[in-house]
Amino acid sequence: MGPKSKHPLQFEVIAKCSITKARAGVLTLPHAKVDTPVFMPVGTQGTLKGMLPAQIEAQNCNLILANTYHLGMRPGTEVINKAGGLHKFMRWNNALLTDSGGFQMVSLIKLSKVTEEGVMFISPYDNAEIMLSPEKSMEIQNSIGADIMMQLDDVVSSTVTDRNRVEIAMHRSIRWLDRSLRAHQNKDRQNLYPIIQGGLHADLRKHCAKELLERDVSGYAIGGLSGGETKEDFWKMVHVSTNLLPDDKPRYLMGVGFAVDLVVCVALGCDQFDCVFPTRTARFGCALLEGGHQLSLKNAQFANDTRPIDEACHCSTCKNYTRAYLHHIVRKETIACHLVSIHNVNFQMRLMASIREAIIEDRLPEFIKDFMGKAYPDKNYPSWVVDALKAAHVTL
Repeated sequence: MGPKSKHPLQFEVIAKCSITKARAGVLTLPHAKVDTPVFMPVGTQGTLKGMLPAQIEAQNCNLILANTYHLGMRPGTEVINKAGGLHKFMRWNNALLTDSGGFQMVSLIKLSKVTEEGVMFISPYDNAEIMLSPEKSMEIQNSIGADIMMQLDDVVSSTVTDRNRVEIAMHRSIRWLDRSLRAHQNKDRQNLYPIIQGGLHADLRKHCAKELLERDVSGYAIGGLSGGETKEDFWKMVHVSTNLLPDDKPRYLMGVGFAVDLVVCVALGCDQFDCVFPTRTARFGCALLEGGHQLSLKNAQFANDTRPIDEACHCSTCKNYTRAYLHHIVRKETIACHLVSIHNVNFQMRLMASIREAIIEDRLPEFIKDFMGKAYPDKNYPSWVVDALKAAHVTL
């Protein structure tokens, strides 16, 4: 293991659950102190769709995501550099995390080709060929100025059954990490996370984690999941991965945002999560409720419903608007997306705060049982939830 450098990230675990692998912590970053476990909403283009930065902050959210691939394409590093970085460009005074652009290898698979040099994309904007190498990803991320950056990794869909392709991707991702570390220009003010890959193969993930632990990094991400694999495979790989990681560094599970998944994966030892789900589902007129249930405001049953989305919620939407009003505007007015997004982001923040409080008070197993009772009132729990929680020593 090489010499340790001082990273612009401090992670303090302030409480551990005495039963599960959950922990509560404080992540001190250049732009914010972030309580963990934390859900990070996704602002792909440097904005959460339908929300202003001040409104995001009002939901007690101080760490969001932006997308390297899309921002590198539009507006590009020249514009972001001129603005003094993305924080200033978007008027966001809190913490940012940027992904590497690698996920687009899966989401834009028809537009990309992977080589040892990097990922060749056909731009969806102008059909130009663009090489996103580890060095280019770092150059864009250094321009953006995010508090936490992700290495470019060779992303393979979790539904790929060719073990050889997954193994090649895992080894390539380790080589790309080393290239990313060498290319990283702002080590005094930006942190770089490597990503554990290995698909649904525990032995490959173990090999990858062993290699990553040899590098001097700020935290670790668990990648290659939430892509269509079975929930049984999903939780087992999360469980394997967190067991391989040190206690003194944050663990970021990429692409997870459903309430049930968040509760389970905190119990399995994860600290950071992201997903487009809360804002995307808001654009379809769906509001989030206790237990992770969804209220489809387009349904005619809400036309005369004078209650707020959730009477227990104190977000500005629930304080000021009824289900009937939201039903009235949801199909034709963009303000509906804005109002439901505020509620949904607030819901995610409250959920994580409740989980954190339960960890600190060492009553997480009781919290989990109560939550799952609300998520599944008939007590017909999915087998993967039962199995995952049993692995975390919680019996439903």
